Amino acid sequence: MQRSRSRAGAASGFTLLELLVVMVIIGLLAGFVAPRYFAQVGRSQVKVARAQIDALDKALDQFRLDLGRYPTTEEGLQALVVQPSGQQAWAGPYLKKGVPPDPWGHPYLYQQPGNAGADFELLSYGKDGRPGGTGEDADLTNH
Repeated sequence: MQRSRSRAGAASGFTLLELLVVMVIIGLLAGFVAPRYFAQVGRSQVKVARAQIDALDKALDQFRLDLGRYPTTEEGLQALVVQPSGQQAWAGPYLKKGVPPDPWGHPYLYQQPGNAGADFELLSYGKDGRPGGTGEDADLTNH
């Protein structure tokens, strides 16, 4: 009777080798899935930046409709949230929650007038926060 109990107890558990095999399989699966997951996150951040630039573009157009001009470079995007001095026609705030940073935590750059004859330019330098780059590091603009 004693022998059958010890055999039953040993047969119902997992050996160290079995646990190691399962952990190796889980590690291999994570190694295949993680890079694809993080690539999706990077693409999502680029899409969020494009959506934020589009929302800021629309808010700047509303500002122009109310005041007859775009904010100056000195006023910047804060003019969408805080009324510039001496501007009675200002009907803002034009953004619900203030001016957001880009998905990587950097402020959006605003210049008026913009490059190549544009009325204004909105710019995010991407993940690296520096001009130029490719992929997630590429510059994003409203043009």
